[in-house]
Amino acid sequence: MDNLDAVLHDALDKMNKSCALLKEQFSGLRTGKASPALVENVSVMYYGAPTRLRDLAGISTPEPRLIVINAFDPSALRDIEKAILAANLGVTPMNDGRVIRVPIPELNEERRKEIVKVARRHAEDARISVRNVRRDANEMIKTLQKDGKVSEDQRDQSLAKIQKDTDAHIAKIDADLKAKEAEVMAV
Repeated sequence: MDNLDAVLHDALDKMNKSCALLKEQFSGLRTGKASPALVENVSVMYYGAPTRLRDLAGISTPEPRLIVINAFDPSALRDIEKAILAANLGVTPMNDGRVIRVPIPELNEERRKEIVKVARRHAEDARISVRNVRRDANEMIKTLQKDGKVSEDQRDQSLAKIQKDTDAHIAKIDADLKAKEAEVMAV
């Protein structure tokens, strides 16, 4: 990176990606109602290659507490069933030879607290990622200033902008976590 705008743009882009990844991780956490996001990223060994479930089957939720997985290749049903069990999602798939039905049981208080802990861990990882982006961007900006490509004022303004973006993204992560906790703990 040899100019200030590129450093700032790259840092903002990486922070946005960290927040987007967190949202994706949150969508895979169980909340007591059926959602295709719960199983769509499960990795299935299909002809010796790990493949995402959403690439192998159609996933639908015909009822609020049921996920139906309709494999494009019926011979993959057993592998899909094994992968869902191995993913440790707290659900038990039922294979009838044509489709796999995954009933979503009610969450008890203990399981809800475990899910909240996982959500908090994901949120902390996202915060760490955002802070790492800030650190890298700050180092690049300081290097640009040392090389004489930007003035001290530009450096200080850029460092302040990076900090402002970092604070905004961490606040967004905290808000997303709070919303997810409320969703999981709602009975």
